[in-house]
Amino acid sequence: MAKECDSKTCDKSSCEGCASKKNPQSMQAAMNAMSNVKHVIGIVSGKGGVGKSFVTASLANRMAKKGYKVGILDADITGPSIPKMYGLKGAAQANDSGIFPMETQNGIKVMSINLLLPTEDTPVIWRGPILGNMVKQFWTDVIWGDVDYLFVDMPPGTGDVPLTVFQSLPIQGIVIVTSPQDLVSMIVKKAYNMAGMMKVPVLGLVENYSYVKCPDCGKELKVFGESHIDEIAASLNVPVLGKMPIDPAYAAKVDEGAFDEIDNPYIEAADGVLPQ
Repeated sequence: MAKECDSKTCDKSSCEGCASKKNPQSMQAAMNAMSNVKHVIGIVSGKGGVGKSFVTASLANRMAKKGYKVGILDADITGPSIPKMYGLKGAAQANDSGIFPMETQNGIKVMSINLLLPTEDTPVIWRGPILGNMVKQFWTDVIWGDVDYLFVDMPPGTGDVPLTVFQSLPIQGIVIVTSPQDLVSMIVKKAYNMAGMMKVPVLGLVENYSYVKCPDCGKELKVFGESHIDEIAASLNVPVLGKMPIDPAYAAKVDEGAFDEIDNPYIEAADGVLPQ
């Protein structure tokens, strides 16, 4: 008979496999011997399509322009977008010591499954455990070198890969990305509660698609409804790190693979919560 844990949120039906049963730190994978990563920050969302990768890259750009050495680990194995955003093409190189991440024009190191596939549109049709192992290898087998901030772009939801990231990497905190919709409170709280079960701090919330600014009158049009981010943040006792508008200029840079040129001022509050 399975031993029960002390969690108050589960039904005790499968406690032996429960993520909260063991101390997550006991399952952490060893960093590559040629890597020296100081801070690992996860970027998560309860659902897809909220611009999580955009926020990940925006945070990376911001810290790189401040002079920090930055990397992005693209853990969204089945839906990678980071290489495309930065215009990275070709295959990552490797030797007996490990795999070398590719670098953007601003020196941000990137590792993504798309840098290991024959073409960028080759699908990854793997089951959960294999996806998780691939992400773990991005930590153990990639030669990151000296990195001050490694931002991990996680897949949406609370499934196998996010669980693997929480358990295998020394995540110091997460940023939750959301959008202004009626179901947003429930979705954010799922991500928040998972972080709590894994004993990982939530650094703050970022709302994407908050509004679009009329090019003629400058009025903010809230095309996805009124924002609820302030109320949600208050209920969870976490800060709001930014409310990002829909900006066609940003979309154009993403399509061009020129994300290095984007300086996103809407997330400057993140400067105060990232570990130093």
